[in-house]
Amino acid sequence: MEKFDSIVIGAGHAGCESALALARTGNKTLLLTISLDAIAFLACNPSIGGTAKGQLVGEIDALGGEMGVNADKTAIQIRMLNSGKGPAVQSLRAQADKNEYHTQMKKTLENEKNLIVRQGEVDSVEIDGENKIITTHLGIKYQAKSVVFATGVYLKSEIIIGSTREKTGPNGFKNSENLSNSLKKLGIKLLRFKTGTPVRLHARSVDFSKMEIQNGDENIQPFSFMTENKIENRAVCYLTYTTPKTHEIIRANLDKAPAISGEIKGVGPRYCPSIETKVVRFADKERHQLFLEPEALETKEMYLQGFSTSMPAEIQKEMVESVIGLEKAEIMRDAYAIEYDCIDPTQLKPTLELKGVDGLFFAGQINGTSGYEEAGAQGLIAGINANLYNKGKDGLVLKRSDGYIGVLIDDIVTKGTNEPYRMMTSRAEYRLLLRQDNADMRLTEIGRKVGLVDDKRYQKFLHKKQIMKEIEEKLETKVKVDKKLEKLFSDNEETLPKESMKLRDVMKRNNIDIYKIDKAYNLFNEEEKKFLEFVNINIKYEGYLKQQQEDIDKMLANENVSIPEDFKYEGLKGIRTEAIEKLSQIGPFNIGQASRISGVSPSDIAVLSVFVKKFKEEKKKK
Repeated sequence: MEKFDSIVIGAGHAGCESALALARTGNKTLLLTISLDAIAFLACNPSIGGTAKGQLVGEIDALGGEMGVNADKTAIQIRMLNSGKGPAVQSLRAQADKNEYHTQMKKTLENEKNLIVRQGEVDSVEIDGENKIITTHLGIKYQAKSVVFATGVYLKSEIIIGSTREKTGPNGFKNSENLSNSLKKLGIKLLRFKTGTPVRLHARSVDFSKMEIQNGDENIQPFSFMTENKIENRAVCYLTYTTPKTHEIIRANLDKAPAISGEIKGVGPRYCPSIETKVVRFADKERHQLFLEPEALETKEMYLQGFSTSMPAEIQKEMVESVIGLEKAEIMRDAYAIEYDCIDPTQLKPTLELKGVDGLFFAGQINGTSGYEEAGAQGLIAGINANLYNKGKDGLVLKRSDGYIGVLIDDIVTKGTNEPYRMMTSRAEYRLLLRQDNADMRLTEIGRKVGLVDDKRYQKFLHKKQIMKEIEEKLETKVKVDKKLEKLFSDNEETLPKESMKLRDVMKRNNIDIYKIDKAYNLFNEEEKKFLEFVNINIKYEGYLKQQQEDIDKMLANENVSIPEDFKYEGLKGIRTEAIEKLSQIGPFNIGQASRISGVSPSDIAVLSVFVKKFKEEKKKK
């Protein structure tokens, strides 16, 4: 039986980040995957990032993860979403080359010196004191101190197309039939969820002249703070729409739709529904947006985003041919739904370690989440904490005020989820502070502390901080009310001040920004736009940022009041029975987390705070 420090089960986006984090922090690590061909596979849409997801990728990168680096290497188109809105909701999205993304990530894993990548299906996990014993379907056993489960949607997964069910994973990859039972034996509660993916079409059969072209953006900051080259847009996407005929075909065949008829028992994602669910739910809507996206540069396959379905194949053909520009479309792969087992994430600590069983960590879609970016974020944190566990150190817990990763993990372990969880900007109450452009300022020091930020990345980070400081110092310059200032105010329809003022205060005028000041006073010597934009946002939104920081400081007062692990909730007077049940089930680590549990009221928290304080005082006396 070969021994490792850590074993990671699954090589999707969560598994890759976990394995790399462990290996790069000096752990002898084994990465087991059902298929080497499924490593970092983009099973659904061939893209990285998107609304709120771009922030997650930026945070993964700032902590020293790999997703942003790999996305930049393999991007064939890049766009900033919501560029016309405020900076809090702007998110980067890249169309990735599906085949190249897999190839580059596999190469990265293979080149990592402390990492062994092995094909094999895990059938069971057993606990032997401090050690965990993993057994594969071939009877091979491995031993490790810590294990990360990053199994994605492969646990007892079934592909569903119409009335056809097939026990397989995405894209025809083998599924895992036995590991679910092993998890149950450990007392882990499982859920059954469902997701799906659209048809793939041959590009030659598409009439692009009937569609709206969607070009990428030029000179956009890439995902990774380490990427120095500009990303070249090498592909275009297209926008099209469903028609009344599409909706008519769907309504006439709802009895054959597994997502509607009840054939599918798993709970699907509310924010990414099938096209038949959209037609039923939004009955008065005349059309739905669809995006046609290239899967890779070296293939003619195209992905029809927004057209997820599990209808029978012959109905899918009718539906597709009713869409504008797809009248003669050739389907290369049928759309399908997939049902799979996952765990109830409230069984996890905020470190993503299983409560009651030390050294078992869970990350990605096995935790009831959806999306590559959500998976990668959890995988990175699980890997970091498995490393800290191996070394006998306290785990890393990112707070909601630290980043979207903190929001994501706090949401799932505190509130749980009754559907595949998807990150959205609306879930982050401090989103103006948690922008994509400042992820390194928020998290790189943490990444350095846990051993994932190397010297090269850290020097780039310190260089950026120095430039920011120099830019802000220049904006402290006081300028007189002279012809130059008069022209600046006049050109931008602002009222001229009566006395001299600092340039940073000039910037706070509605119609004046850092670029206009630079043009007027030639201050920044052609400094890179990304640095100027960073300072521009910080000064323009200074009042809002200050308010959010004050809200964070109030929140942290509760986050800093820990609840001892041996604290008992049963029998506490003054707290409602429902609240006691929820608190006992979740076992919050601090008063802040307790206050976010569904069913626990502010009055319950007030009483709980008193009991916790009393418990700590009595414990100290003893």
